[in-house]
Amino acid sequence: MSQTVSQTKNNATINPYGKAVITVETEFCGRRLTLEVNRVGFRTTASVLVRYGETVVLGTAMLGGIIPGMDYFPLSIDYEEKFYAAGKISGSRFIKREGKPSDEAVLIGRLIDRPIRPLWPKGYRNEVQGVASVLSMDPAFRPDMVAMIAMSAAFMLTGAPFDGPVAGVRVGMDEKGKYQAFMSVEELASSKLDLVVAGTDGRVMMVEAGAKEATEDEVIKAMEFAVEAIKPALEAQRELAKKVGVIAQEYELALPDAKFQTEVDVWVEGRLGADLRAPYPERNELIKVLREQMHDEFAGKYGEEYSNLRGEYDEALQLAIHKDVRKGIVEHGVRPDGRKLDEIRPLSTEVGLLPRAHGSSLFTRGMTQGMNIVTLAPLSYAQMVDTMEVSDGERRYMHHYNAPGYTVGEVRRLGSPGRREIGHGYLAERALSAVLPDEAEFPYAIRSVTEIMSQNGSTSMAATCSSCLALMDAGVRLKSPVSGIAMGLMVDGAKAYVLSDIADAEDFAGDMDFKVTGTTKGITALQMDMKVHGLPVATLKKVLEQGRTGRAFILEHMLKTLAEPRKDLSPYAPRVESITINPDKIREVIGKGGETIQKITAETGTEIDIKDDGTVMIASPDKEKIEAAKQWVLSIVEEPEVGKIYHDKPVVSVLDFGAFVQIMPGKDGLVHVSEISEERTEKPSDKLKEGDKVTVKLVAVDDRGRLQLSMKAAARELKDKKK
Repeated sequence: MSQTVSQTKNNATINPYGKAVITVETEFCGRRLTLEVNRVGFRTTASVLVRYGETVVLGTAMLGGIIPGMDYFPLSIDYEEKFYAAGKISGSRFIKREGKPSDEAVLIGRLIDRPIRPLWPKGYRNEVQGVASVLSMDPAFRPDMVAMIAMSAAFMLTGAPFDGPVAGVRVGMDEKGKYQAFMSVEELASSKLDLVVAGTDGRVMMVEAGAKEATEDEVIKAMEFAVEAIKPALEAQRELAKKVGVIAQEYELALPDAKFQTEVDVWVEGRLGADLRAPYPERNELIKVLREQMHDEFAGKYGEEYSNLRGEYDEALQLAIHKDVRKGIVEHGVRPDGRKLDEIRPLSTEVGLLPRAHGSSLFTRGMTQGMNIVTLAPLSYAQMVDTMEVSDGERRYMHHYNAPGYTVGEVRRLGSPGRREIGHGYLAERALSAVLPDEAEFPYAIRSVTEIMSQNGSTSMAATCSSCLALMDAGVRLKSPVSGIAMGLMVDGAKAYVLSDIADAEDFAGDMDFKVTGTTKGITALQMDMKVHGLPVATLKKVLEQGRTGRAFILEHMLKTLAEPRKDLSPYAPRVESITINPDKIREVIGKGGETIQKITAETGTEIDIKDDGTVMIASPDKEKIEAAKQWVLSIVEEPEVGKIYHDKPVVSVLDFGAFVQIMPGKDGLVHVSEISEERTEKPSDKLKEGDKVTVKLVAVDDRGRLQLSMKAAARELKDKKK
């Protein structure tokens, strides 16, 4: 029995619950953007269906209650890829339904989360879940920014204290240097810049970018373009909220009791400031002693009652320390570890410390330390990529980041990488991708793994610097070396204080975390997270300019350790050589059911990878084995050449009128009885038998492609050459 899903009344669509479907439309970056509520998601706190081109994304928001004992804001935002959205079935042979999110989906979830999270009030402890599900994907552009708008719009309609809206665009540069939003995947691949900017009215909330050595000025202009471009999407969300008539929900903030803060502020007078300014880890020890002294004193004052209050006092002390960090920077220009605002922590680098690794390095900056290990392999080891957006793609360069609990002095169970690890690894991967040699120049799959050894701020930038050194140690011919730095910011009224190379105390107490990587020519990657409600582009320009100086200082130190990529690969790394054959000959090299290529690899001990364009990559640590495989492949694809002498070729059959000789795989020719010898030969079997090795000359190829060979002509020519 069918059921009417919707009906029309007074030109308005009515859902089964009697609510009118509310729609808002606007022009946005050259296409129609539509936001719609009350069509789907009846049981959600709020849901918005967003259409842009042929892309459709459902943003759903759910509000829960306060979880007892929760000391942080339990917000989760997920991005769901649906293969059907792109008209695809997963290419995996065994798994056809969506399961664990791909790394790409995790990264987009983080991308949406980062500009939204700071817009909730401090102390809000209600459980909040947001899910952006891509239901239809227009192949003309990536759907991630549409998902961000859907998620922001859904939160706007919940009535929760979300100080939105936010919106984002992905900006690229065309060949003429013109900025454009919503480029195609192909256009972005050739663009000098792939920049995501999310913001509110005139202010930037989040930046993430990959670039091909873009200048600071080019990045700033792209940000200015983005801030203007998102305005229609922001206004559409406000109009939708007004049409819906959002009802504000009551809530309570879990803020520290002013009584505890006042008492702690009085107690710490004269104990902070210069008394705590010391390099890490000495500063951490001073704070630990200070905390123990405070707890001992208040425990003596309040007795057994204090055990229930200890957490309140601990939180108040941490807030007092954060205020002291800001005060030292704003009033005295001194950072918690005694550094000046633009001063970099002590640096130490070394390479080649792991003898069996193809490349290795250790990068230390203050207490932050990253060890990187590079492994080279034939291109057949490249990672296959199968997502909603990409099918049968390959990932030739892979950077993986690991940071166990011991790196922050904690006992923590080991497990699979989380969102943070995936995000940090991806940032370091983007930082180096722009300077990797082309596949034809360096035909290797490259895996770079950063094992964080100690954390005290900016481990993703340590991963970037250490991976650059390890790649050069492995002999990867980078176009330019790359360094990275994390920049911080303290905003005091109208003035902004920019910090170079932030450590953990400044990260927690500050207003921004801005990571930038690049070469001497320009920027290769960016990632900015905001803790305040956005910043003007002019402030970010100052951050980028100071960051360029910091990057140059770090790079100079790195190049003193290793000035350029090593000329030779590690003796333990495979050698890869490439040859090019006629693509029409690929089938012959592979053979029926792969029989021929399997025989070549088995007998020569090599690995062979063949591209569709006829590029054949042969890999082995032994050059002689590579040469043997190369000659075998060439012999298969070689075309017979009239006038050429072929040495030691097998006789495959002997007949009454002559013998057939195989001069190359699949190519047999006839030596007529009259061409066997200068002497008269009555029967070919008198001179030859199957399996004999003979030297022949190809004298002709008839109009039917038959090869005419001569032993007599070959012997005569070789005799003349000796004379």
